[in-house]
Amino acid sequence: MSEKKQVSRREFLNYTLTGVGGFMAAGMMVSPLRMAIDPVLKAKDAGDYANVKVAVKDITTEPKRIEWTIDQVDAWYESEVNKSAWVFKNDKDEIIALSPICKHLGCIVTWEGSDDFPNEFYCPCHGGRYYKDGTNVPHTPPNAPLDYYEQKIKDGMLYLGDTIERSEAK
Repeated sequence: MSEKKQVSRREFLNYTLTGVGGFMAAGMMVSPLRMAIDPVLKAKDAGDYANVKVAVKDITTEPKRIEWTIDQVDAWYESEVNKSAWVFKNDKDEIIALSPICKHLGCIVTWEGSDDFPNEFYCPCHGGRYYKDGTNVPHTPPNAPLDYYEQKIKDGMLYLGDTIERSEAK
């Protein structure tokens, strides 16, 4: 027959304090774990479009820079973010909305910003150039075409969403 071993007072306190300490440590880890995991599990507000206050009838074949503001929420911090785009109609009468951010170093490109290169988007930081459709001019610093914005038209007004990255340089 086996004999039951008595638990001493010291062993009992050791087991109890270890269990209580482990329970408290686990409770303290819940908050940081939730902060780390919650943004990953949170559904993204995909498809949010902002009214850029440009009527479709006013858009021409000449690129025009438009600016608008969106509300951005980063965890508990809310702020207003200014955005901009180059908007125009192509030869097929389709609306094109290009991001003005150069794919080389993130500077802002301008339309016809250089007298030497008319009818092109030009980045003054390092001489980057893009054709009107946003594709980069070969052998210039940009390594990819300009991104373009998701868009929709509602009640004759242009709404822009997130930028979409285009394929690598040609």
